[in-house]
Amino acid sequence: MGPQPLRGPVKSLVGPSLKEGAAAAVALAPPAPRGSSGWCSPHSALTRHGEILPPHPPQRGLDRNSPGRQLPRPTCYCGQGAQRGRKEQALLGRLLCTRHCAKPSTSSISFSPRDILGGRGGKDPLSSPGGPGSRRSNYNLEGISVKMFLRGRPITMYIPSGIRSLEELPSGPPPETLSLDWVYGYRGRDSRSNLFVLRSGEVVYFIACVVVLYRPGGGPGGPGGGGQRHYRGHTDCVRCLAVHPDGVRVASGQTAGVDKDGKPLQPVVHVWDSETLLKLQEIGLGAFERGVGALAFSVADQGAFLCVVDDSNEHMLSVWDCGRGTKLAEIKSTNDSVLAVGFSPRDSSCIVTSGKSHVHFWTWSGGAGLPGCGTLTRKQGVFGKYKKPKFIPCFVFLPDGDILTGDSEGNILTWGRSLSDSRTPGRGGAKETYGIVAQAHAHEGSIFALCLRRDGTVLSGGGRDRRLVQWGPGLVALQEAEIPEHFGAVRAIAEGPGSELLVGTTKNALLRGDLAQGFSPVIQGHTDELWGLCTHPFQNRFLTCGHDRQLCLWDGEGHALAWSIDLKETGLCADFHPSGAVVAVGLNTGRWLVLDTETREIVSDITDGNEQLSVVRYSPDGLYLAIGSHDNMIYIYSVSSDGAKSSRFGRCVGHSSFITHLDWSKDGNFIMSNSGDYEILYWDVAGGCKLLRNRYESRDREWATYTCVLGFHVYGVWPDGSDGTDINSLCRSHNERVVAVADDFCKVHLFQYPCARAKAPSLVYGGHGSHVTSVRFTHDDSHLVSLGGKDASIFQWRVLGAGGAGPAPATPSRTPSLSPASSLDV
Repeated sequence: MGPQPLRGPVKSLVGPSLKEGAAAAVALAPPAPRGSSGWCSPHSALTRHGEILPPHPPQRGLDRNSPGRQLPRPTCYCGQGAQRGRKEQALLGRLLCTRHCAKPSTSSISFSPRDILGGRGGKDPLSSPGGPGSRRSNYNLEGISVKMFLRGRPITMYIPSGIRSLEELPSGPPPETLSLDWVYGYRGRDSRSNLFVLRSGEVVYFIACVVVLYRPGGGPGGPGGGGQRHYRGHTDCVRCLAVHPDGVRVASGQTAGVDKDGKPLQPVVHVWDSETLLKLQEIGLGAFERGVGALAFSVADQGAFLCVVDDSNEHMLSVWDCGRGTKLAEIKSTNDSVLAVGFSPRDSSCIVTSGKSHVHFWTWSGGAGLPGCGTLTRKQGVFGKYKKPKFIPCFVFLPDGDILTGDSEGNILTWGRSLSDSRTPGRGGAKETYGIVAQAHAHEGSIFALCLRRDGTVLSGGGRDRRLVQWGPGLVALQEAEIPEHFGAVRAIAEGPGSELLVGTTKNALLRGDLAQGFSPVIQGHTDELWGLCTHPFQNRFLTCGHDRQLCLWDGEGHALAWSIDLKETGLCADFHPSGAVVAVGLNTGRWLVLDTETREIVSDITDGNEQLSVVRYSPDGLYLAIGSHDNMIYIYSVSSDGAKSSRFGRCVGHSSFITHLDWSKDGNFIMSNSGDYEILYWDVAGGCKLLRNRYESRDREWATYTCVLGFHVYGVWPDGSDGTDINSLCRSHNERVVAVADDFCKVHLFQYPCARAKAPSLVYGGHGSHVTSVRFTHDDSHLVSLGGKDASIFQWRVLGAGGAGPAPATPSRTPSLSPASSLDV
């Protein structure tokens, strides 16, 4: 609700907290009579964070403890009323002119501790904090402040003097939009069936909720033009892929998740066209539990059927009609993990699954194609005299019908067809079964991947030894190569054009090359939760760090990793010096480092406290460095002109909880900071790191950056019912037109700036599969970078203006989001 015209006497200032409201009462009160002793002694004043909270001044005819006092009629724009100082005239005239001129005899202001807090005879639904977890905003009727509640705690934010009415502020979603430009990373750490080559030559893989179609060596563009394209139809993390025999259609299965209200989202399989990126079929909605673990198209009948194994306790195996999306057969497979599934390329009635301590051979009868009428019967692979491995992660069908399996012992077993044992015919009466006919020790440690090449040879990828080996007939080793240790073990193998190979690794890298010339990375990423992000002050580069202890500098134009170093500790925050020559990195132990961005050498290593650092920020002139810690303090350092040397300047002490965000003023003299208990404090750094007692006086200060999640200019980004942890990061663009927000529900939001309207509408962008931990604009606002937390993904978004060039993003559609009735999901 916007500001309303005042009707009749003004009874209270609703909105300011007790300390600031009392300070406003002091400012508006008439001067004490000459010779009086003043309102109170310093010993009787209340204090908090160094702010003095004076009691009400004694007045004639009123007891000191009276609930209110009557002030002389204030001056308004019309010039009526008692004369006051210029500052008081401007303040009170702006607030009270609307109705004061019409009824001058009734204008009055009543103050009391109860009134200043907004207390009234009845419970005001607009200003009542409600129960824990509630968030409500209240426009102050007098125009001084707005108030919101997080976990029942009031947060007061003062309205800048230049804003005469909240109705003047922009409304509606911003004209700028985001288009996903590039995704850094590949999910090889904990997934399989995640790397294939399409008929178009594009490489298809996934990370987070996005399936990436990548043309190595290409630039931006669509099919045939190179670069990346993205299928973004999934609502939670993708777990597996399968490519149709036509090389165009793709099936991708997602895990189960929860929405922002904690309600479960059902796992599902999408069948989609890789040329148009349009979804063709949605299979199994409501039929799978926990997630989709493995997928396979049939081959012998041109991909008419799809086999799916879910992640339930029984690992349900089901067969589906791809064209109709109907289930033809289903059975409980095993209580052990199932890691791979596939149809025999010669006979679609034969299905193989493998996983923990098992290889199962299934016979499927279609039941005349009627839904639910098919049957599945199982024969378990018997190892006999061969050692039974703990895991069989992969298998491949040979042209002659035999099957090769790779196991955790490093062995490749050959399974050949044989007549069934009459003593164990099986329920389906199978005429043939499989038995082990040969064994070859191929790798030290587990075998993670097998790939059949076009020339009939087989490639195997090792885990512990990181070797890639080519095998000829009779499992004779022909050629091999070793993957460098820093890329990790082989997770998946795909055959490209000619002799080219694509290799996915367990450290989330995608390599390209061949066995003779070796391999080089084309896609790289982090391997653990990400938190630290900063963008270069004048180049399209950005830096990331996280729980994998890697500090990475990325080239946003070349879409490549420029360099990375091992921090030895978890990196949580970072910031470039304005010169770009050095970067400061905060760690989880209280240490912070300054590194030269060219030589990558550590030029400074300092420790402040023993708790994790949550934010580091250089002043706009580069003369100071502020470090926010979980010990509730902000450490200030003086910095040399090149940023290489730092010396302690002071400490900002006053927060009652850990520091979460901070920003410098444009003149480099002041800091605004937020803390874990939702405080907004202001500091005079140049004046000796002093806490500014009157927050009202900071309402017009201009900030070089705006990353604090609490403040008048951004309070509209908070959703109803927020518990204070729903927003992880926020960033204002350098042109001060939009605000990007990273939330706890896997979404990136784009708001207009300033965003000072309750339930402000936004554009909402999905793709991350975990809480989004940070967002930052590049130096020229051409791109936005966002970090996924647990999914370890980095998204680079192109910012498109209202009439800007570039491909048009998907048409926005209204969906539930942070602000259910006012956000557009893109």
